[in-house]
Amino acid sequence: MATEELEANAPSDRPTVRMMVLETDEPHPETKSRRGTFGEILHHHFANAGDAHDPPLGIETDTRYVITEKGGTMPKYHEFDNCHALLITGSLYSASSDEPWILDLLALLKELWLHHPRMRFSGVCFGHQLLCHMLGSEIASAPSTDWELGHSKISLNGIGQRLFQTDKPEVYLHQMHQDYVVAPPTAESSGGLLAPGTKVEVWGHSEHTKVQGVYLRGRLFTTQAHLAFDEGMVKRQIQMRVDSGSIEDKEHADRAAETGELEHDGDVAAAAILRFFHDEG
Repeated sequence: MATEELEANAPSDRPTVRMMVLETDEPHPETKSRRGTFGEILHHHFANAGDAHDPPLGIETDTRYVITEKGGTMPKYHEFDNCHALLITGSLYSASSDEPWILDLLALLKELWLHHPRMRFSGVCFGHQLLCHMLGSEIASAPSTDWELGHSKISLNGIGQRLFQTDKPEVYLHQMHQDYVVAPPTAESSGGLLAPGTKVEVWGHSEHTKVQGVYLRGRLFTTQAHLAFDEGMVKRQIQMRVDSGSIEDKEHADRAAETGELEHDGDVAAAAILRFFHDEG
C-alpha cells in the first residue's frame, strides 16, 4: 500500500499535529468499504478531536501499512523527520511474536525512541502491547475463552483522570484482545531505552486487565482499548475472530457483540491522546 497523506478539513492557520499512523492490520472488508482503513478511521476521529480542542487543532496524518509479507512497506527512520507523533494500530497478530515484519517494526521503533527524543509514541491494543514489549514488558495470553471483548469499564487512577480531564472514576471503551501487558515497563526492563529512575505509569485498569494503558510524560501514552470502534466494527471484528477460531466461547462473543451499541468514551480518549501529541502532557 502506498503512502497516504490525509489532511483535516481545517483552516491552514490552525496549529497542526503531524502524526504517522502505522497500520498493523486491515479492518473487516465491510468496515473498510464504509469507513476506510484503520489509519483513515483514526485520522477522522482525531480530526474531530482537533475541531473540539480549544483552540482548534489541525491534524495531518501519514498512514503506512507495515505488514511487508502482505504487500506493506516499512518506513525508514528519516521519513519521520517532520512528524510530531507516532501511533500504532490494533492487529490480529501477537506483539511478542517473531514475525519478520514485527521484528523490523520493533527495530524501527527502538531507533526512533533513541534518536528522535521529541517524538511522542502512542499505540492502541496491539500497538500498546508492542510499545510496552519494546521497553521490556512481558506480554501474556489469556485463555482462549477469556477474551476482553466489547464495552468495558476502565477504572481511572489520578493520572488517568488528569489525562482524560475528568473527575469521574471511570471511562468506558470497547475492547478486543486476548493478549495483555502483565506489568508496565521499567528502566531495568528496557535494555537502556529508559534512563535509570524512570517510572512508566499505569493510568487505568479493568477487572480483566491490570494495565489498560501506560504513560510517560512527553514520550508515551497508550491504550489497550479502542478509540474509534462503532457498533458495526465491534460486531464485525468479533465475528472475524470467531470465524478464525481465535474466540472459542461463542456465547461470550455474542454477549459482547450486543454491547457495541452502548455509549462509550472514544472521543474523550482521542482528545486525551491529541493533547499529549500537542505537548500538553
